[in-house]
Amino acid sequence: MLDISLGQYYPGNSFIHRLDPRTKILATLLLIVAVFLANSAIGYGALCAMVLFIIAVSGLPFMLVLKSVKPLLFIIVLTLVLHAVMGQGEHILYQWKFIKVTEEGLRLGVQMAMRLILLLMISSILTFTTSPIVLTDGIEALLRPFCVIGVPAHELAMMMTIALRFIPTLMEETDRIIKAQTARGADFSGGNLLVRAKNMLPILVPLFISAL
Repeated sequence: MLDISLGQYYPGNSFIHRLDPRTKILATLLLIVAVFLANSAIGYGALCAMVLFIIAVSGLPFMLVLKSVKPLLFIIVLTLVLHAVMGQGEHILYQWKFIKVTEEGLRLGVQMAMRLILLLMISSILTFTTSPIVLTDGIEALLRPFCVIGVPAHELAMMMTIALRFIPTLMEETDRIIKAQTARGADFSGGNLLVRAKNMLPILVPLFISAL
């Protein structure tokens, strides 16, 4: 649970750290759009090179940014496997009974996995290089023009930043509750999916109360 790094701030004095928060937010949105528009190996290679360059300029440890991918590693691998197995295509790479892996499906699975990895790393770079207070100011400044149509810019910015900021705090609280329940004899790894879901109640109830 402590591997979730989204929402954490890594202090520094690099060029990226000193950038105006509005610039960083808009640049992050542009990179996210570029990730969804990329559809070739050259495009994804260029995006990976750009992300690595930003990490180097910001002075962030590469493993710290890569750590942001770990919590969703299962979903990334599952996405890759499902696209490889269920994707339609003519060039069959492997077939066993009804399971068929095609070159087109595998290529699409790699593409979707790369998208998720890049999205996580880009978002993490923003939060690593921008403190929560500065991020709030940047979001509020970008939303301020919409106040003329009744959009509560300050309230929305504060809500988004608080939610982002408390992700690590809630993860630490979840880890503490799991350890406490395990010490009382709770088993969170045994049984089928339904049993495991039922066993999560002793975690979710105190976590919900603590969050409130």
